[in-house]
Amino acid sequence: MPEDFGGRIIYILQQYGPSFLRGAGVTMAIALVGTLIGCLIGFAVGIVQTIPVSKRDGLLKRWLLGAVKLILNAYVEIFRGTPMMAQAMFIYFGSAAVFGINMSMWFAAYFIVSINTGAYMAETVRGGILSIDPGQTEGAKAVGMNHFQTMTEVIFPQALRNIMPQIGNNLIINIKDTCVLSIIGTVELFYTTKGVAGALYTYFEAFAIAMVIYFILTFTCSRILRFLERKMDGPENYELAAMDTLAHTSGMYPFRKERSPRE
Repeated sequence: MPEDFGGRIIYILQQYGPSFLRGAGVTMAIALVGTLIGCLIGFAVGIVQTIPVSKRDGLLKRWLLGAVKLILNAYVEIFRGTPMMAQAMFIYFGSAAVFGINMSMWFAAYFIVSINTGAYMAETVRGGILSIDPGQTEGAKAVGMNHFQTMTEVIFPQALRNIMPQIGNNLIINIKDTCVLSIIGTVELFYTTKGVAGALYTYFEAFAIAMVIYFILTFTCSRILRFLERKMDGPENYELAAMDTLAHTSGMYPFRKERSPRE
């Protein structure tokens, strides 16, 4: 083992470089899949939470919708109010002890990250939907759209741009928080680093390498998401259409230039 810090870093990378790469790959896979599924869960929960209820609705509809919203609110509050490490222990070991469900380690990892992200995304989506001008919803309903059509066709495309930063933030958080899954035996980057550090008694050097890898992963993802946000913004300036689109069956007609009195 080399005496200097740089020499030990190089030695660790030569001996365990592939292990660090595999751990980083597992970390990214869990974070990406968990964020994607969590976003889908959050979108569904957020849309349901914003379904309006009026006194004109039937009693059965109001009771059913109220019960569903209560269950979804409980899900959101529980998973936002407890640490992911406790959730991992409760779900992985508790499901086997209480219900006799023996989850595989990988399924449990994806499942835990997904439902945790879904709880955070549900509030993000709800806030994004409520941030849109209510006139948009009223206009959609005026042309005969139901709530689902209004959400998918009018409100959600506008809300998506507003919540993109939070989606990226959740991805970066998940990249870092996958380390808590080592408690159930998931061999991701943190678990791999602990094994390398324990084998060589080089905790400082091993975790210095891990920190650099985590930074590279999060920084790269944040730059990619910023690029996507700029693409979603569209051009900075828009030109008004120079054509009259009044209801005419023959197509588009240009505005006629007014003639001066001399013509």
